[in-house]
This record gives sequence, structure tokens and C-alpha cells, in this order.
Amino acid sequence: MLQLEKQKKGKNDLLRLIGEVDASNSLILDQAIQELIQAGISTLLIDGNKLTYISSAGLGVFMSYLEEFKEKGIRMVIFGLNEQVIEVFKILGLDKLIPLVKDQAEAEAHCHEE
Repeated sequence: MLQLEKQKKGKNDLLRLIGEVDASNSLILDQAIQELIQAGISTLLIDGNKLTYISSAGLGVFMSYLEEFKEKGIRMVIFGLNEQVIEVFKILGLDKLIPLVKDQAEAEAHCHEE
């Protein structure tokens, strides 16, 4: 079961993932990100504090947007993941492509570096 909550935090758009992302519901995540892109976001913070599991299908959603985000100058940072979920990102090398940080304050700071 996956629940998503969208929130605007200043210049940042926050997408909170609650529950599990797997093949049966990864399309919900994909649609939510697509809606944010169409709304013209520049910074996407993914809150993973309440994410208990992510499958390769869920990771595939994030991977599918990497090139588009780069082209459109959209910054994405994921924060608050538990160790088990972080390991899944690391196994596939996604921790090298998507910034994974500890908390929201660190994510916000990371997005506004440069």
C-alpha cells in the first residue's frame, strides 16, 4: 500500500512516500512526479521517512526521470530513508545518481548549493 502527500515548502516541492512502492503501485508514484513536472517544479524533495519498502519497479520510476530532470534543471533529493531502503538504492548504484541525505534540512541545503 502506498500513500503520497504533496506539499509546497517555499521554493521546494515535497513528495512524501508512505508505505511501500512496488510493481502494483509504482504507476501512482510515476503519475505524481509527472504532475509535479507539469506544474513547473524546480526542486523536488522526496521524503522517505515513512517509506518501508521499495522494489526495482519503484526505483525504475526515479531512474526514468533522471535525464528529464537534468534537461529541465530540476533538482531531486531523497531524504529520510531507512537503512534497508538505502541498501536497495546502493545495490543498483542509484546513490551515485540521486542524492540521498539524512533529513529535510540537509535536503533543502543540498538543493540550494552551487
